[in-house]
Amino acid sequence: MSYYDVIYKNATIVNHDGVGQADIAIMNSKIANLGDLSNDSANEIIDCKGLHILPGVIDTQVHFREPGLTHKEDLRSGSLAAVMGGVTGVFEMPNTNPLTITKETFEDKISRASNNMHCDFAFFVGGTHDNVEQLPMLEKMLGCAGVKVFMGSSTGSLLVADDDGVKAILNAISRRAAFHSEDEYRLEDRKHLQIENDPSSHPIWRDEEVALSSTKRLVRLARETGKRIHILHISTKQEIEYLSQHKDVASVEVTPHHLTLDDKAYQTHGTLVQMNPPVRDSSHRGGIWAGVKNGVADILGSDHAPHTLEEKQNPYPKSPSGMTGVQTFVPIMLDHVNAGRLSLERFVDMTSHGPNRLFNLVCKGRLTTGFDADLTIIDLKREETISNEKQFSRTGWTPYDGKKVTGWPVGTIIRGKKVMWQGELVTPSIGQPIRFS
Repeated sequence: MSYYDVIYKNATIVNHDGVGQADIAIMNSKIANLGDLSNDSANEIIDCKGLHILPGVIDTQVHFREPGLTHKEDLRSGSLAAVMGGVTGVFEMPNTNPLTITKETFEDKISRASNNMHCDFAFFVGGTHDNVEQLPMLEKMLGCAGVKVFMGSSTGSLLVADDDGVKAILNAISRRAAFHSEDEYRLEDRKHLQIENDPSSHPIWRDEEVALSSTKRLVRLARETGKRIHILHISTKQEIEYLSQHKDVASVEVTPHHLTLDDKAYQTHGTLVQMNPPVRDSSHRGGIWAGVKNGVADILGSDHAPHTLEEKQNPYPKSPSGMTGVQTFVPIMLDHVNAGRLSLERFVDMTSHGPNRLFNLVCKGRLTTGFDADLTIIDLKREETISNEKQFSRTGWTPYDGKKVTGWPVGTIIRGKKVMWQGELVTPSIGQPIRFS
């Protein structure tokens, strides 16, 4: 008989090797054993009959706005929304104020986050024309998820719209770089297509070609430099079709909102669903779902990008692009699982094994002995209604307000510690940097 810190018993385990009944034992923050542990004992034994245990869900694209924009969100409030939604780790983006583009600004974020954020974390460093020489050092820093480049939809030094600038960044780095892929030149040429007070003109201005032409340029540059690229928040069926031929160099992220919403949402939600790249018509949503089914899409990211309700209610196009998403990430996708649009195994592959594979995570992304005891525990049959009142993001709103879903996170376990359990924050502020090999 063995003795452990905690045993989670009688759950259905969903892992890289399939689905089955198993107990999970935790010792010193690590997974110590899996299997039939009915003869073993622990300080705490938790019965999970009727529940599923997944490897901890990792949201690889969030904007938590700290420093500089903390009236919208900060690392603490954003990570609270994450753990309340079943997310154990996040990759946060560099478009803060100041930008995360130097050793000093990166270390400042790590310092702000450690033992303050509720979940584990990594930060992208922004690639610019001016910091190319520092990128090989920056991308190897503890807690760095890699380099993020904005080819469109950014301002100041964080915008790298030209091929030479992108090529210089790719030549400098060794890890997979992440890209916001929209063509800034075409965006500028088409700005006259924005119609005042009409957010449904957003996908007309930022049309399919804005995304596709940028993505084609990126793939060409990746081939010329012999580097790997990661293209964020794919929004068009054409990109999915094109990228199916280029999986050797390009990995693909898709988002819950591009899989859930279509252009009809502009009539009901207005600027609340204004995003870059935009939510488009249902044929694009169908094309992205095809990419999930056929394996072109590698991972899911929420692109949690909060703005205050007051900011979002400015008349288009003065309204900012972005919506909340980290807390609704798991419930929205579990609802799709229950509707038969993807399997639970595929969801797990896109939220834990995929990040592990693409970004070379150390000891995260699988339920296996020796790995961090990061668990997302779900009740696949629980019915809930998403509401603004229950959002923990500082902004306090969600585009899914009033949406009924089936499937709900009931436990967020990070390195063996019960952080969220049955809707309550149990252990706050334990966040540590995610490690990469």
